[in-house]
Amino acid sequence: MDNRAIGFFDSGVGGLTSIPPVLKNLPYENIIYYGDTARAPYGSKSKETIEYFSSEITDFLAKHDVKMIVAACNTVSATCLDQLRTRHPEIPIIGVVSPTVKVAEKTCLSGDHVGVIATRATVKSGTYAKKIVEKRPDLKVFSTACPAFVPLIEEGIVKNRIMDLTIQYYLDSFIKENKIRDLILGCTHYPLIEEEIAKIYPDLRIISSSAEVSRAVELELKKIDGLAEPRKAEHLFFASDISNHFIDLLWRISEGNRDAFHVGIFHGQEF
Repeated sequence: MDNRAIGFFDSGVGGLTSIPPVLKNLPYENIIYYGDTARAPYGSKSKETIEYFSSEITDFLAKHDVKMIVAACNTVSATCLDQLRTRHPEIPIIGVVSPTVKVAEKTCLSGDHVGVIATRATVKSGTYAKKIVEKRPDLKVFSTACPAFVPLIEEGIVKNRIMDLTIQYYLDSFIKENKIRDLILGCTHYPLIEEEIAKIYPDLRIISSSAEVSRAVELELKKIDGLAEPRKAEHLFFASDISNHFIDLLWRISEGNRDAFHVGIFHGQEF
């Protein structure tokens, strides 16, 4: 048994989408989350900058004595997960790419054309295509970057015509030309616009990693005998810039249990 917190981090609000399944499946676990909202998005930055920012945040979480870290950011998971593990070999660190690939591996049909939408950095890394084809060489994988999604989502511009037009701008030709049947949301921000994507493209099968990440966390904790004992959990959420959208999403995932959620601001320059 280990009652220390699980650390989660993302470039902004997107990583919050991976929290609800963990709260549901592992209700006794404490969570410490860091959203680097002041420096989002990461996907348009260099690999060196992404690694630098991520190293600062993992150091921050390590100082909070977390028992494991979840890089709840596809860009980080695709570009510098190994470097973070080398930096903190004492803490298990998992990403979100492999859990998402597992979903595709289980659900896609032979010969399917699989689309991956992600940030520029994630697409440039080629991580999704490589991992999917390693597991399922019978699938054809196509990727495209959607750099405007994250800034719009960070601003809370989701359920409106602007987002609908942006989705169509990126996906109309991509889906039609590549005959996409399955679409992987290769960024933890993108589940926040899953409804909008499904509404525009009702025939698509959309693949997200949130539930699978929860299972990966549980398996890792069992492996290290790190599950928490039954008790009331407490959760701490930090951001480098607290926005109304961040708070709104946080209260939405709290599901009426706000007394267990505590919010703080921690600026990047304070690392």
